[in-house]
Amino acid sequence: MSIYGVGTDLLNVTRIHEAYAARGERFAQRILGDEELVIFRRRFERHRERGLLFLATRFAAKEALSKAIGLGMHSPMSWRVAQFVNAPSGKPTVLLSEPLKLWCESKRLSFHVSMTDERDMVCAFVVAEIK
Repeated sequence: MSIYGVGTDLLNVTRIHEAYAARGERFAQRILGDEELVIFRRRFERHRERGLLFLATRFAAKEALSKAIGLGMHSPMSWRVAQFVNAPSGKPTVLLSEPLKLWCESKRLSFHVSMTDERDMVCAFVVAEIK
């Protein structure tokens, strides 16, 4: 196996607060996939800040993934085609949908993901590996 690419993103949570304040749920719907939206809404209902930190980490993870695969936010990469969900162990995993899923399969890519958050900053790191 060899490394195809590495991506990282560091994000000030204030940016997400401001975007959410301006656009509300529409902002979350633009960034998050269906499975992520369920988790976001559940967390946001219990504690607004936890929901916004979840949204911020997923935003950063998608930016990091786009860098790791070398596409940026250009087709077939887009916000909703990559979701970051946790395995039962808690390990973050990537769930892809079309057209990005087919593109990554054609390159035989798998991913390693790390995300972390603090009150005012989040960071995501993605390694794209050729299987």
